[in-house]
Parts: sequence; C-alpha cells; structure tokens
Amino acid sequence: MVGDVGAMAGAAVFAQVAGPLRREILAHCYRMLGSAADAEDAVQETYLRGWQGFGRFEGRSSVRTWLHQIATNVCLRQLEQRARRFLPAALGDPEPDWHRPARPAGDGTAWVGPIPVDPAEEAAARQGIRLAFIAALQHLPARQRAVLLLRDVAQVPAGEVAAALGMTTIAVNSALLRARERISREAPDAAEMREPDSPGLTAQLSRYVEAFERADIGALTRILHEDVTLEMPPHATWFAGRDRVLGFLTVRVLREPGLFAVRPVFPPANGQPTFAMYAREPDGRLGAHALHVVDAGPGGIRRIHIFLQPELFPIFGQPVILAAAPDLPG
Repeated sequence: MVGDVGAMAGAAVFAQVAGPLRREILAHCYRMLGSAADAEDAVQETYLRGWQGFGRFEGRSSVRTWLHQIATNVCLRQLEQRARRFLPAALGDPEPDWHRPARPAGDGTAWVGPIPVDPAEEAAARQGIRLAFIAALQHLPARQRAVLLLRDVAQVPAGEVAAALGMTTIAVNSALLRARERISREAPDAAEMREPDSPGLTAQLSRYVEAFERADIGALTRILHEDVTLEMPPHATWFAGRDRVLGFLTVRVLREPGLFAVRPVFPPANGQPTFAMYAREPDGRLGAHALHVVDAGPGGIRRIHIFLQPELFPIFGQPVILAAAPDLPG
C-alpha cells in the first residue's frame, strides 16, 4: 500500500514537472524525424520511459535536459528502422519542361511532412520549425542531427550530450562543426522570410488565394519571387523559377476559374502561411485536395509546398468535404 502511494506521488510529480515540456519535446522529435505522426509516437515513448525511470532520476541535470536526452535516443532508434524523409528537391534537379505531367516518386519514398504550430510561438522557435529547415536537417546523419539539435537548439552542454549519445566531448564538438557547416548550405536564410504579422503579407496571401480560386495567373505572377520553387509531395517532380512554376500551374492546375476553393488553416503548418485547397466534385461539393504551405519573403512568395495528401486535413482540423461550392468573390 505504501509503495502504491509512493508510486502515485512520483507519477504526480513527474506529470507536474514534465507535462509543461511536452510541446518542446514534440518539436525536438519532429526536427529529428521530419514527421508529425512519428514525432507523436516518439513523445509517447519518451514520456513512458521518463515516467518509468523518474524514481531513479538523480537531478544531475534538469528534467528538461533529461527528457531531451531520452527523446533523442528514442528518435535514434526509430531512425535505425525507418527510411530517411525528403522533400522532392532532395531527390534530383528541378524539372525543366513544365509541359510534362508531374511524375510520382518511387515506392517506399518517405516525405517530410507538416505539423501544426501556433504562430504565437516566439520567432526563434518558428524559424527552427520551418519546413525548409526541417528538410535541411534530414540531410544530416542521424547522430550529427542529434548533436546539432541538442547543442544549438536545446542548449544542452557538450559533456551531457556526449554522455547521452555515448560519444566523447571531442567527438561531439567535431560532429557539431560538421553539422553546422552542412546546415548552413542547406537551410534557408531567415532574412529571406517574412514573419506572419509583417506589413503587406496579409494582402499578398489574399492575392494568392484569389489567384487559385479565379485561375488568375496574372495575379500570381505579381506575388511570386523570381526564384520561387514549387514542390508537390508525393510527386517527385519539382520546379524552380517563376516562369516554370507559372507554366506548370497554367497548363496542369489553374485551367479555369472555380475549380478550387482555398481556406486559411489555423493553427498553420510549421508557423508558416497554410491553406486547405478543395477541388470541385461532380455533385458540386468540394473535396479535400491539397494542403499549401508557403514561404513569403520581401520579394514575394519564395517557396510553395503543395501536399497532395488529403489525409493531412484532419491533423489540421480541416473538414474533408465542404458542403457546397461557394460563389467566387465579386
């Protein structure tokens, strides 16, 4: 009986100290794994292991650091068993011929996926969760990725990272230097992107929505950066440059007004502007078609990620079917 009471008290203390850290641990697992679903699984296992081992926790580090260490090792075990995740740009060069239909990726290709993120998160946290940064992280070997995230994001001391990963401090510092060098080449420059509340962004995004609903290529031309890229998982095909992106959208997507309805998504994916796009069905209803996640910079929209995966809609609280197609704005 006394043991049961002690266990209950320990569980209550664990919940009190570890519960507020869950969102941070989820973000860490997502950065490691590139998948919202896989990250949720990793968090569940992390908290189970944490609860089971809390009685042996000696307080040599903070509970926060301890949970990050557990989560990292859970993620490393997952990565040993699962394929690395990509966005299409990691699979090859951009398609030069926008007249050609998009081609699907090969069987077994795993994609980096979006995750709901409250835009009220501090700016530094949002920068560390953007899709382009998550995709860049997946280029790193798993242990380099873990070292980079524990040192530069979680701010765990090098000695504790070494102990958690079974490495020497020298090896940790060496891995960190290599990871920083690689990520500096792969990750986007934060200066290229606008914050969600920056002046002019709301109007720019309104024009983006209207362009897709009205099939207005002219309006889209005025808001796309000249170096814009378009990726469309699960298709391997991707496009770079405004002319090619517009060419593909003109021929393959925006053929006539009224084919699509576009709705803003809140909370958005990865702290970035996000839209649910619905396609008109024969009965007049609008069915879930794609989730758009965009990067907007000072010179216009720089990256468009169109996830042609309707199964993502429930994750973002979006209905799979809209009852009826609304009239186009006047």
